[in-house]
Amino acid sequence: MKVTVVGAGAVGASCAEYIAIKNFASEVVLLDIKEGYAEGKAMDLMQTASLNGFDTKITGSTSDYSKTANSDICVITSGIPRKPGMTREELIGINAGIVKSVSSDLIKHSPDTIIIVVSNPMDTMTYLVHKTTDLPKNRIIGMGGALDSARFKYRLAEALGAPISDVDGMVIGGHSDKGMVPLTRLATRNSVPVTEFISDERLDQVREDTKVGGATLTKLLGTSAWYAPGAAVSGLVQAIACDQKKIFPCSTMLEGEYGLNDLCIGVPVVLGRNGIEKIVEIELNDAEAAHMKESAEGVSKTNGLLEL
Repeated sequence: MKVTVVGAGAVGASCAEYIAIKNFASEVVLLDIKEGYAEGKAMDLMQTASLNGFDTKITGSTSDYSKTANSDICVITSGIPRKPGMTREELIGINAGIVKSVSSDLIKHSPDTIIIVVSNPMDTMTYLVHKTTDLPKNRIIGMGGALDSARFKYRLAEALGAPISDVDGMVIGGHSDKGMVPLTRLATRNSVPVTEFISDERLDQVREDTKVGGATLTKLLGTSAWYAPGAAVSGLVQAIACDQKKIFPCSTMLEGEYGLNDLCIGVPVVLGRNGIEKIVEIELNDAEAAHMKESAEGVSKTNGLLEL
């Protein structure tokens, strides 16, 4: 199993690290445009192998896509990160050109690959890959929902005063501060609805804290987060590589599901060896459906800024 990660910055390096530590891939290739940067990150990570107990080979390359040939899964993290006060949507001009070029170069060398898009604005970048490549829809995946759901569960556990392993919850909709739809109604603590433990007001606060999870970290760190995004990517990659048939909320092209068409947005999917093997349609209540519609309108508006 060969995995390529394009972009050796903080997010890309975290992706490579978490994938390697899980020890399911034979090789991880890190690629970056900055001379020597990916090679240095790869060497540094390989020097942790004996300490962290993994045998995955990590190699780095400066802009040589031939080194990515025959990758089973390719992860695109490249692009400019958010700065404090920026929205994900403001990144579209620069990142669209980068993602279009990167996806094309990857597919030249790995025509049967599965692409996972991390670059922001993530739903629109996923849509761009659909519109500018010939890959089938099941092999193009946007990462955002997995990360948003992890942040949701963190906030739920915090509010409940519970271990996070007890908590389950999901965020659908667009990967943006206004577009996320945390499904508080379906969130549980060890199968018991969280509404049994915390008030509606506290749950509303959990919802709002989840939606601004990325912006909160950007303000604290001065740039985008990297540990949780890297872990989210590694979860998706492992589910595909190991054919786990796990359900994650991911950005995928919808063709009538949830009443939406020609749009990439976060919904629950089953991930396995073929990528997205099934889109899971859950019944939303009126409020959730309204929020999902509003989120879709926001994503569509951002898509309209693309030059396809």
